[in-house]
Amino acid sequence: MISISASDENIRTAELVKIQSAVNGLPVFASYDEDRLKTVSQIVFDLFEQEDGLDALFGLIRESLPERLYETAYALACDVAAADGQLYEPELRLLEEIRYELDLDRLHAAAIERGARARHMT
Repeated sequence: MISISASDENIRTAELVKIQSAVNGLPVFASYDEDRLKTVSQIVFDLFEQEDGLDALFGLIRESLPERLYETAYALACDVAAADGQLYEPELRLLEEIRYELDLDRLHAAAIERGARARHMT
């Protein structure tokens, strides 16, 4: 979620609210220590500054996230990307990279994307 928000170098309030809401309210974060959010954010920012940082980020994600939660992670990334009502090119490129790196079925990814779009329509 943080990487999608930071991908266009402009972290918007709506995206931060979406991240906080997800961490506070979704069952997948029930045992998550909220204090880790700042540390995770700094790691993402640091990796984005490195030449091979995106590869390292995906390595960390695959290492720490169970495969059964890959679609959940993608859904949350889509929700953050859609939170401000616009999808910017860097966000779209990163979502595409996430789909590839997590080896998500294209049809499943399209359904997740459509759901995010529907939830964030104005």
